[in-house]
Amino acid sequence: MIFAEKGVQALQLTLSVRPSPASDWDAYVRARPGSSAYLLSGWTLVAKEVFRHEVFFFEARAIAGSLRGVLPLVRQRSLVFGDFATSIPFFNYGGALADSDEIACLMMDYVRAFVSGLGCSYLEFRDAEPRGGDWMVRTDKVAMVVDLPADKTALSQQLSSKLKSQIKRAERESVSVQIGGGELLADFYGVFCRNMRDLGTPVYPRKFFGEILKRFPSECALIVVRRGTQPAAAGFLVFASGRAEIPWAACRDDAKRAGFNMRLYWEALTEAISRGCTQFDFGRSTVDSGTYRFKKQWGAEPRQLYWHRWQRTPAAPQANHRSGSEGRLMRCAVSVWQRLPLGIANTLGPLVSPSLPW
Repeated sequence: MIFAEKGVQALQLTLSVRPSPASDWDAYVRARPGSSAYLLSGWTLVAKEVFRHEVFFFEARAIAGSLRGVLPLVRQRSLVFGDFATSIPFFNYGGALADSDEIACLMMDYVRAFVSGLGCSYLEFRDAEPRGGDWMVRTDKVAMVVDLPADKTALSQQLSSKLKSQIKRAERESVSVQIGGGELLADFYGVFCRNMRDLGTPVYPRKFFGEILKRFPSECALIVVRRGTQPAAAGFLVFASGRAEIPWAACRDDAKRAGFNMRLYWEALTEAISRGCTQFDFGRSTVDSGTYRFKKQWGAEPRQLYWHRWQRTPAAPQANHRSGSEGRLMRCAVSVWQRLPLGIANTLGPLVSPSLPW
């Protein structure tokens, strides 16, 4: 599909969309300094393989054929939230990766025209930097990132005495730690399911995490912190380009008072250091929220996120921006979900979660 706009012609580009990634897609992403791991094609393909979502791979190429930009997109359809597209859902980062901001903006405009033709109600790009153009921009979220020292001794010296005491608290409880891959998935998922039910949020299917581990065995790791023989806290780590991220972490409520959540994050940080990472990304938060303050105590600093949006009409569904009545409905839904027996929540959650605007 060729996009014949003046700006594209001036740059001598062709813009096109494919149902699957080109053979040089991942090489382009890996070669760009600072690019997000989630722009690798496998992360978008997980949404297709596990949730059966429609996915698109947009690319900009020079006339000679070399890639100049890529942009993955996932289309979700839901009876509650409608028909919408995100680059990319389920993860913290997405949007266009290009040789220049000008090319990125041209790609965004192209995608907007494309999803408008599909009939989507809104489009969202999860960018870590501002773009030009006439986009609505969500700035209510920040990434919490800490620069890592060379070793864990230096890391310990950076932490407050109160935090170090909380980390050591778990040592009174026969604590043990395992770091690995798919062999720990059942333990991780057991803790994660319970935590999601307690938060009132439908859980992803176990297959979602299994597919990620299968596609990225050297870039992902699971951490399980045990109390005796029972998993008490667990986290999912992603490593890329000298940076570690923990997109999913959970701790049983009865283990938090004993410091198991603190021990989990200590182990995650030290594992990142042992792999040569220089930054640790705690994930996105709303400024001054409880999770924001939790991450702040580890030395994490906010980095503004810019989620660029287009919506067909002012009345179109808006993820995370709800009217008063919608907010009350959501709080009611959360309250009901929290009261579900764990087995029922774990059965219903994987059926509901694929269509949510994560």
